[in-house]
Amino acid sequence: MSIAASLPMPPASMGRRVSGFLYRHSWLLLGLFLIPPVLWLGVIYLGSLLALLLQSFFYIDHFTGQVVREFTLRTYGELFTAANLDVILRTATMAGAVTLLDAAIAFPIAYYAARYARGRWKALFYLAVMLPLWSSYLVRVYAWKLILAKEGIITWVATQLHLNWLIDGALELPVVGGSSLSASYIGTWMVFAYIWLPYMILPLQAALERVPRSVIEASADLGARPRETFRKVILPLAFPGLVAGSIFTFSLTLGDYIIPGIISSSRPFIGQVVLQHQGTAGNIPLAAAFTVVPIVIMALYLWIAKRLGAFNAL
Repeated sequence: MSIAASLPMPPASMGRRVSGFLYRHSWLLLGLFLIPPVLWLGVIYLGSLLALLLQSFFYIDHFTGQVVREFTLRTYGELFTAANLDVILRTATMAGAVTLLDAAIAFPIAYYAARYARGRWKALFYLAVMLPLWSSYLVRVYAWKLILAKEGIITWVATQLHLNWLIDGALELPVVGGSSLSASYIGTWMVFAYIWLPYMILPLQAALERVPRSVIEASADLGARPRETFRKVILPLAFPGLVAGSIFTFSLTLGDYIIPGIISSSRPFIGQVVLQHQGTAGNIPLAAAFTVVPIVIMALYLWIAKRLGAFNAL
């Protein structure tokens, strides 16, 4: 027997004993890792949503201006006034229009990146898509305000090309027009589409990369024209990515209050109304009820998307 074998083993350190205990009780280790995010989700996120929902069931006494903490649906009834329904319809319509425009712009860009971009060009594609997200949100919005102004570059280019009549005609349209592009829903629509465009491109590009090239080639071999291949093969297979991108563009537009406050007419969106009632007017129950509206709209949107099979391939 060697001398080393006869020597007693040194006592295990505290760290080694704890490590061994956690190794033998893996469920405890998993629980320790899950406790912080579960607490954050349950207490901070879900707790704040529950408090928000609870506030929406109170109402404000318009005589005293104080919040009456009695359970009632009176505040939700105020959402169905003509003015508030107009705000909800305006915001949802803008969110849908932004989603459609982003989808139309993003699809060819994402398709080119998925099918033809390779190596350095694909890296440049990701850089070009992500680069705007590295700059300040407010800087981009105010830059667009200057671009869309009467003295901006769009008006200058239109003047040089003798296309002022086109901009003037668009601004004279009822509802969506205005004194300038920076004070119209057309300008708001353009800025929303620009700001959220990366969130549509990236999910679409990922979905299109999963479409097998052999399926597209088989469609052509079977005599399908490019238009039929796109409509019956590519679009259905890329639909989950399209829905994933639309969730971003639709939901972010529903809740945004900065862009409509900088580039729009005087007619408010949901986010602006929430800010006004929570800050200026002090009507927290109505502000809370308004914040529930986008949640309900998105829940309905996701339910319809699921019924259409958008999540089957995710």
